[in-house]
Amino acid sequence: MFQQKMFSKTLLVAAMMGSMVLTGCSKPADKTDAKPTTAENKAPAASGDTIKVGILHSLSGTMAISETSLKDTALMAINEINASGGVMGKKLEPVVVDPASDWPLFAEKARQLITQDKVAVIFGCWTSVSRKSVLPVVEELNGLLFYPVQYEGQEQSKNIFYTGAAPNQQAIPAVEYLMSDEGGKAQRFVLLGTDYVYPRTTNKILRAFLKSKGVADADIMEEYTPFGHSNYQTIVGNIKKFAAGKKTAVISTINGDSNVPFYRELGNQGIKASDIPVMAFSVGEEELRGIDTKPLVGHLASWNYFMSVKNPVNAEFINKMKQYAVEYKLPNASKLVTNDPMEATYVGIHMWKQAVEKAGTTDVDKVRDAMAGQTFKAPSGYTLSMDATNHHLHKPVMIGQIRADGQFDVVYKSPQPIKAEPWSPYIPK
Repeated sequence: MFQQKMFSKTLLVAAMMGSMVLTGCSKPADKTDAKPTTAENKAPAASGDTIKVGILHSLSGTMAISETSLKDTALMAINEINASGGVMGKKLEPVVVDPASDWPLFAEKARQLITQDKVAVIFGCWTSVSRKSVLPVVEELNGLLFYPVQYEGQEQSKNIFYTGAAPNQQAIPAVEYLMSDEGGKAQRFVLLGTDYVYPRTTNKILRAFLKSKGVADADIMEEYTPFGHSNYQTIVGNIKKFAAGKKTAVISTINGDSNVPFYRELGNQGIKASDIPVMAFSVGEEELRGIDTKPLVGHLASWNYFMSVKNPVNAEFINKMKQYAVEYKLPNASKLVTNDPMEATYVGIHMWKQAVEKAGTTDVDKVRDAMAGQTFKAPSGYTLSMDATNHHLHKPVMIGQIRADGQFDVVYKSPQPIKAEPWSPYIPK
């Protein structure tokens, strides 16, 4: 049985985060150096005694398709916290900056947030290259970054809390699923990603894992495209040729707006999930919103949360996001979707609030200590916890199949959260 085999192999890590009930709405404070949206115009900077928090996400460039929704989620969560009394009786004042999908600019903006804007914490980044640009800044200045996206592991910092998945909470279980009876018994694998650290390191881990399972190098195709790549005709054609003769699956670590032409080309060339399933690690409800998903029905994604999960906490989370989108006239408010990094952003902000209130201060060292032992009932339906040592959440694994409406049917979910293993046993540290 896939479930038993997969979760006998998960290792490492311990506990933290805290439960909280969703509350009402009031307009959040927001200061931004980016081109303001309607929501930002309606939310002037708070006056008086406030706590400034930084929001560091690309609102322009190739990653805006994914990161803009995280900015909106952060503002909704701040709005919610302020409506329920703030943090230690003080309102949160968000400072929004746009690093514009420019990786060195992430470091510059992070330094600005800490040294000039005097923020107590930063919520942000999507790509690993942006996170790695910010890491030396927060370590040098003893800042705090909450990072909400799945990543390649092989990293640990006392100044970063990782609320997205480590490889053993997404990538390894996804491949095990594809090799299982439930997943179609794939024997040949295409590792297709955007050309930067997350896809390359993840695929290094996956190649070593596949070899440990007896998959030959000849049965592994590995290819990378630059950020913003839009012509996948040749690559998809090569995948069809490579798949001849053996059951083949594609592991996609394509990031940003390149996902749109990739999935369109799959449809153009008639690739169906029953023939060559694609398992995506960076495609969720937001990325699928911009394309016709009917030809993609049955393709897969591995995350720790899907919008389609049924439970009261998720229903309220979705409702709050929709209310916020309508109130602040966000683009496509009527078609708003939630996704995994949005949930991780929401969890991280509330977790930080709890730690600050436990510490009785926003002092970084004391907040870091106060994070130990925190738990949080997340929209996924699971109570999440974070290890006090490696700063990674325990998270569930979910595998979803794309539906015609752009949502996912969850075909597998772990019975309980899995301890994060930031350092993979399949490659050297």
